[in-house]
Order: sequence, then structure tokens, then C-alpha cells
Amino acid sequence: MLKNLSFILMLFLTCSLVAQNSFQTAFNNDRRPSTENIRIDATDSLGNEGYLPVSIIKGETDGPVFTIVAGVHGFEYPPIIATQELMKEIKAERLSGTLIFIPIANRGSFFTRTPFMNPQDQVNLNCTFPGKPQGTITERIAHIITKNIIPESDILLDIHGGDANEDLLPFICYYNNKSNPKETQMAETLSKVSGFEYVVSYPYTLSDDDPAKYLFKQAVQDGKIALSIESGKLGNVQEEAVRLIKQGVYNMLSEMKMYTAGTEPSMKLTRLNNQTYIRSTSKGIFYSSYKAGDSVNKNDIVGYTTDEFGSTITEYKAPKSGIILYKISTPPVNTGDTVMCISSYEEEN
Repeated sequence: MLKNLSFILMLFLTCSLVAQNSFQTAFNNDRRPSTENIRIDATDSLGNEGYLPVSIIKGETDGPVFTIVAGVHGFEYPPIIATQELMKEIKAERLSGTLIFIPIANRGSFFTRTPFMNPQDQVNLNCTFPGKPQGTITERIAHIITKNIIPESDILLDIHGGDANEDLLPFICYYNNKSNPKETQMAETLSKVSGFEYVVSYPYTLSDDDPAKYLFKQAVQDGKIALSIESGKLGNVQEEAVRLIKQGVYNMLSEMKMYTAGTEPSMKLTRLNNQTYIRSTSKGIFYSSYKAGDSVNKNDIVGYTTDEFGSTITEYKAPKSGIILYKISTPPVNTGDTVMCISSYEEEN
């Protein structure tokens, strides 16, 4: 029995070291300019197999390390397509510093067209950080990113969009981490120059020992400059959503003096910093005449749920006035689902 346990422990340690060594070998390559694409294998004790695709673009000169991750949710297509185009368009000889791309973090979700979860282990990658070196395949992928990619990054951008059931207002966001004011200020600056009209900040209340759950929150917890883009909706590829993501990346790289292909920031900035969530209290069929970006007033009826026979079960009222940041826009709803997020701006003391 002890022999078997020792063998399993050695196997886990070996897999972790292989992941570390394959990335570090590519990342520490001194050739500039250069582009190297690698696959970091990830397998678990349940027999699930996969890999994390990583592309490392080293510019002509040394400089910041900017990491861009797409496909943490594999049904969010505009971030994945935008990242594919960015990897083709960016020329290493014109770049200062290093770009690390993870073009599809959740391949299991992507290739099975499964919203949120990796069907291999039924785990949501975006609720898993920092991950586990001895966990399921999704937990191991989170661990690889946490232990190998984040430590080498100066800036981390986590790109998302509306999943299969979500209508979403395009926005860029960051955590207001008052313990790291320098990094928070830079995240705010990059958000403002990105070209997105809506700039959203979230409160940061994690202690050092709390699980971060979300990728860019993990990067914040680890002391990095981190932010996230939300662009696209309803499991489709919208050209405008792809364009906004690419413009945002180019503008941020321009601000960092890494690449000159940026455009002018949005002439109109709308700051939002107070998010309220309406959660379903019943399972049924959801109806709403509202869409993402609409303004609502407190106590407006913003949706309702019926049973299979069309009888109304629950009405949902806006708990405050604000803008709908995102909402469910497909009929099925389960108890506890977030049916709507309403955002507003409140002056800080």
C-alpha cells in the first residue's frame, strides 16, 4: 500500500515538474525576436487527458510580460477568435517585451460546445483557481496557470464574453485592491485607455489564504496588474465584439510602450462600481423585455418566471436603479441562477 502511495505521489510530482519545465524552457529562451508554441500536457487519475496551449512571442527588445488568456469558458467565442487574430497579426520584430497567449484555456468545453463546465470532470475552470496539482484535469490546468504563467506575468488580461445564455454589455473591469495601490492604479489606467465605454470596478476583499476562484482575481491576489474584458454574447461570434477586444488589447499594449497599433480611447467613459445581482428563486421559464445596456429604476418589474403551463411563479423587481450589465436571455432558469446584474456608480468615501 505504501509503495502504491509513493508511486502515485512521484507521478503527481513528475507531471507538475514536466509542466513547469516545458513552459520555463520556452519562456527562458534568449532568442529575440521569436515565437514559440507549446502544449503543456494535463492528465488526471480519472483518465482524462488534455493540454494547455501556450504561445510565447518575444519582442525585439526586453520589456514587460503581458499575458492574454481566452477560452476559460469555451463557449465564449469572440474572445477566442479575437485572440487567434491577435496571434497572427502581432509581429515579434515590432514588439518590446513578451506576450504570453493562452488561446483556449478550456479546450474540453470548447470542443464539446459546453457552456461553463469542462465535461471531462464537470468543473468550471473560472471557479477553480488556484487549482490543485493532484486534482481533476480542470483543477490541474488552473494549477499550471497559477504556478507557471502568473508568476512570470507583469500584466494579466482575462478575456470573457456572454456565454450561451447571456446577453451582455461590453465592458472592461478590474479589482479595486487598496492593498496594492500601484497595481490597481495601472489596471484602472489600462481600462480607461482600452477604448471600452464602460469601465467597471469590483471591491476586493480576499485575504492571502482565500481561494481566488477567478483567473484574474488570482493574478490580483498574487500581486500582479490584472483586468478582464467582457465582450460578446449568446454563444455567437459578433464581429463588433471581436473588434472591441482587439482594439482594447492594442490600446493597452500601446499604453505600455510595447506595441504601436492602438487607437484613441473612447471619448465617453461610464464608470460603474456597484453591482447588484438578481437571483432566481424558482425553476421555470424566464421572460424579460429588457436587454443588456438598458437603464432600470428601482422596483421596476424586469422579468418573471412561469411554470410549464404558463402560470407566473415569480416576478423580479429591480432592487435599485442602474444599468443592466448582463442578463439571462434564454428561457430556461434554475433556482439560484443569476438572471440579471444591475450596475451603478457610487461615490467612494
